[in-house]
Amino acid sequence: HVLDLACGTGDITKLVYEKLGKHGHVTLCDINETMLNHGRDNLINKGIIKNIDYIRANAESLPFKDNSFDCVIIAFGLRNITNKNAALKSIYKKLKYGTQLVILEFSKVTIPFIDKLYLKYLFKFIPKLGKAVAKDEDSYRYLVESIRVHPDQKLLASMIEEAGFKNIKFHNLSAGIVAVHRGYKI
Repeated sequence: HVLDLACGTGDITKLVYEKLGKHGHVTLCDINETMLNHGRDNLINKGIIKNIDYIRANAESLPFKDNSFDCVIIAFGLRNITNKNAALKSIYKKLKYGTQLVILEFSKVTIPFIDKLYLKYLFKFIPKLGKAVAKDEDSYRYLVESIRVHPDQKLLASMIEEAGFKNIKFHNLSAGIVAVHRGYKI
């Protein structure tokens, strides 16, 4: 049983569902009802309807029984959570022993000079792109700011550890633009 936390459009659920096969079970969870409905609609349109649950909830106080999930995945959603420490502790409680948390999130570029170019690109280009394409500069400005203030790879790893997880590892993608963190409940 996998929890797709801050599920958004349901894209991660689709990948997990295909990997698990017909006997797998995925619960989509998002605090934003509009996004949860969008994810549900996307999955239904793709014919993914069995063994799927949809729950509107706050990641900081998940409403599930303790030791319920075999894996919790949060992709591009942790940076939007106000109290990340509370969310990580809540996630820890809901995982079964011997299972893992996987976080895919924007992070900090690890190559000097490139990091400054990347930040300039984010702050100068992305909001303008949002204005031109989506007519929504403010949301894209928020995206950029949320990336800027999100904990770097090492700090996030220590926060995961403080929540109780063990064997924490992270792997940078695209020079740290995105990082994958894993932690285990053992």
